[in-house]
Amino acid sequence: MSCLARLGITALAAGAAVMISISSQVSAQSAEIRGTVAFEDGTAIPKGEIRIYIDQPADQGSAQDRTVETEVGSDGGSRAIAFALPPPTGSTALPGTRIVARLERADGWLLARGSAELTANAPVSITLHPAIH
Repeated sequence: MSCLARLGITALAAGAAVMISISSQVSAQSAEIRGTVAFEDGTAIPKGEIRIYIDQPADQGSAQDRTVETEVGSDGGSRAIAFALPPPTGSTALPGTRIVARLERADGWLLARGSAELTANAPVSITLHPAIH
């Protein structure tokens, strides 16, 4: 086999490896965390804003990163509200990672809170429980 032929095969293999790597990274980054939020007892979710974020176990004493979050509004009439949350940037979920939802009034007063453990490739179902002040 000539030197040019070997060089061409090597370049082709390297190009294929790069394409596979890029496509797997894009696929991993586009996987959103999806789920629903409902109020306990199946009643309508009170009016307010629901903040949903990822709560990972503290990694070696580092500060909690809440840069990955989303907000959805409740008009006071829905029994369940769907959400989609972007995955954590540059990391995978650690064991014990939870998705937390906080229902707050417009003035920031906490009305209800709930959380659920994040399971790979499964939708998250969060039940909100009224806050006791």
